[in-house]
Amino acid sequence: MAKIVTFGEILLRLTTLNKERFTQSKNFEITYAGSEANVAVSLSHFGMNAYYLSSVPDNPIGQSCINTVRQFGVNTDYMVKSGERLAVYYLENGASMRASNIVYDRTGSSFSKITPDSFDWDSIFQDCDLFHYSGITPSLSSTTKILTEYAVKQAKERNVKVSCDLNYRSNLWTPEEAQKTMIPLMEYTDILIGGKKDPEIMLGEYVDNEEDESYKKLLISLAKKYNFSNVALSMRESFSADHNDWSGLFYDNKNVHSSKKYEIQIVDRVGAGDAFTAGIIYGLFNKLPSQEIVEFSIAASALAHTFHGDFNLATIDEILAVASGDVTGRIRR
Repeated sequence: MAKIVTFGEILLRLTTLNKERFTQSKNFEITYAGSEANVAVSLSHFGMNAYYLSSVPDNPIGQSCINTVRQFGVNTDYMVKSGERLAVYYLENGASMRASNIVYDRTGSSFSKITPDSFDWDSIFQDCDLFHYSGITPSLSSTTKILTEYAVKQAKERNVKVSCDLNYRSNLWTPEEAQKTMIPLMEYTDILIGGKKDPEIMLGEYVDNEEDESYKKLLISLAKKYNFSNVALSMRESFSADHNDWSGLFYDNKNVHSSKKYEIQIVDRVGAGDAFTAGIIYGLFNKLPSQEIVEFSIAASALAHTFHGDFNLATIDEILAVASGDVTGRIRR
């Protein structure tokens, strides 16, 4: 079974109840989340050998993070305890024409201060088949930028495949800052994943127009320019905060494959892109046909919109049912 290591920051998520505004809420729902943790949980949920690499403070809150991902079968042996605080993000879920809102409190977190010597890279990369990171990690601090560069170089020196979810976060850095960091990292990346606007923002790669054909050409262009083995994009069309269309594209180094499109009534959209990423990784390492990879991935991420919290808790059977056309949501008795 393939060994997948995901690398990034885990956060305490505080969500207002009943779609309340921050200014009116007197209570928050507590969960733990983070892009790369979300991917690890999905992969473990799919029966894969997923490891999560991060840092948390040595206190009960840090241990709660470890316990949370561990309960889903993710291996946490490589996580370290250091620093004094856990990063936090506050979420106000939107409704109708009111957009969702996220406020970060990440400065000075345990993860933002770790250095390459915090980890045993020989153990991490032993028998490792894929190292996954996202564009969030190098945006957090100058230290995590150096750490990300070090990690992907260590992976390539050991002939470990590297995947990246571009994951632009406007609250963390500007497009100019992102491009200065991310473009050099593409040299060490084999599999690129992102949302439809991420290549433009993070890599300065534009499409001619908003038609699917332009995005298909973009995937081919990216693969040729950076020598990617695979490129995938999730394609969101937003009609309101809780009503979106959702589809995906996947390039297998020969052809671009398009998924069917889903109309989604959103329960919680945070983490949907991570579910798409996990689906792509699952499909590649289980050698699914290319069309099945993109259909599985977009169905998995469509279902991820239906759960509270960042983690996608859909089963493989549920995902395959949706991918095959069962989207009625009829009660099962």
